[in-house]
Amino acid sequence: MNLIAKDPLQKKLEMANWVILAVLFIPSVIFAPAKFYLGVLLGGFISILNFHGMALGLQRLFKNLSGNVKRPTMIQYFIRLALTAVVLFLLLTSGTVDAVGLVIGLSVVVINMVFTVITTLSKKNFIEEVG
Repeated sequence: MNLIAKDPLQKKLEMANWVILAVLFIPSVIFAPAKFYLGVLLGGFISILNFHGMALGLQRLFKNLSGNVKRPTMIQYFIRLALTAVVLFLLLTSGTVDAVGLVIGLSVVVINMVFTVITTLSKKNFIEEVG
């Protein structure tokens, strides 16, 4: 199997996802009820797993550009989306998690992306001002 090396930015994003989840989860364990911190934890896991699944799908897509790869990629995307919807529905209807905690957990990757873009752009502008 021909493995493609991960981009340093992708490695940074993957590691930062777990750090942000920990930063959100630890205070919620201390200060919030069990349903809330369970929502943060499970929402974070769902968000990170979807991010990882998207990365794997895109790697497969760009590794095999010769064949018809659009259809299988889209099918996998919709299966992952439907599975996520079912899991979220079951979590919310069973009363296992708090909806606000779940939304906070689901925001882990979004928070990471925004933070990464801001820090990357601020470093770039700083370097351009110095040079």
